[in-house]
Amino acid sequence: MNEKNAPTIYEQIGGADVLRQLVEAFYTRVEHDPRLRPMFPDDLEPGKEHQFLFLMQYFGGPGEYGERRGHPRLRMRHAPYPIGPVERNAWLEHMLASIDEVGIDEPARSVMRTYFEQAANAMMNRYAPE
Repeated sequence: MNEKNAPTIYEQIGGADVLRQLVEAFYTRVEHDPRLRPMFPDDLEPGKEHQFLFLMQYFGGPGEYGERRGHPRLRMRHAPYPIGPVERNAWLEHMLASIDEVGIDEPARSVMRTYFEQAANAMMNRYAPE
């Protein structure tokens, strides 16, 4: 619970198990997407763990991400990868589909969707067609 005694998104969705399912569903989609797969390393497991820890912390769960990796610095961590509209849309498509697959209910569903839409926009670093 947070200071207003309202459950966090982490608590609303069912905690770590649901976030692990979300990350697995997302990475399964990425693994088979020719637009995104080349941007990821051969071994997807470290990225899955990082994303899980980040989402857990961001949505109100334990702060292991910060303890292990420090400040998220998401834009900096993603800067080496060319992220334009195509990549942004593919990433967001897979994340939103993963939310639906896992069955995250309202109101957490809308909060998470809004966050992922904003995050996807913030990660873009290529704007002109190539």
